[in-house]
Amino acid sequence: MYRSDSIVIIPTYNERENIANIIRAVFGLDKIFHILVIEDGSPDGTAAIVKELQKEFPERLFMIERQGKLGLGTAYIAGFKWALARDYAYIFEMDADFSHNPHDLPRLYNACAHDGADLAIGSRYVSGVNVVNWPMGRVLMSYFASKYVRLITGLPVHDTTAGFKCYRRQVLETMDLDSIRFKGYAFQIEMKFTAYKCGFRLVEIPVIFINRELGTSKMNTSIFGEAVFGVIRLKLHSFFHTYPQKQL
Repeated sequence: MYRSDSIVIIPTYNERENIANIIRAVFGLDKIFHILVIEDGSPDGTAAIVKELQKEFPERLFMIERQGKLGLGTAYIAGFKWALARDYAYIFEMDADFSHNPHDLPRLYNACAHDGADLAIGSRYVSGVNVVNWPMGRVLMSYFASKYVRLITGLPVHDTTAGFKCYRRQVLETMDLDSIRFKGYAFQIEMKFTAYKCGFRLVEIPVIFINRELGTSKMNTSIFGEAVFGVIRLKLHSFFHTYPQKQL
């Protein structure tokens, strides 16, 4: 029996080149993690690959299949609810394309399990700019977007759009997941901002982000625009909203 206190949620859309390798990489770590794939109806056969691997890892690998590309935020919310219905103490977000190094998972886990963090963030910008193989324009866009978000929201996080994270269970139980409004990369900002407003301790762990080698990036200008303009609405909303608070 491969019991674990940790579940890694991996949303997928057309990730057939990466999904088997990322699953095997996570399962190859010394610490035991479970994986939940949120599969959004990929036409490239991603789900079929996961189903074959479930025969090999029946107690560790799970999948939710959804009909169509419904957005990053809704994928993670579905995954969070699935994990909270079980007994996982630590719930992770990670991309399928190896831009997030699986070997950093234990570092995020240790920050929450042993070092007092409620939300550990794999940060590209807390110790400089740790991004590999991105075009300079995209690096600058991402870096200054995080600076902008920090300025508008007051969020004490350098990498506000980071999607490599570990939550203690209590964080997701305290937040009203049904009230999370954004679906794209602004979802990552909203989750951090909400956790912060709920009184949880956010810690950034420096990681090196490596641009995908296989498959196609899902970033586009509309997703970026949601992040840029959404933070203003997020900040204005916070003036009139009462956030549930962390229970000691």
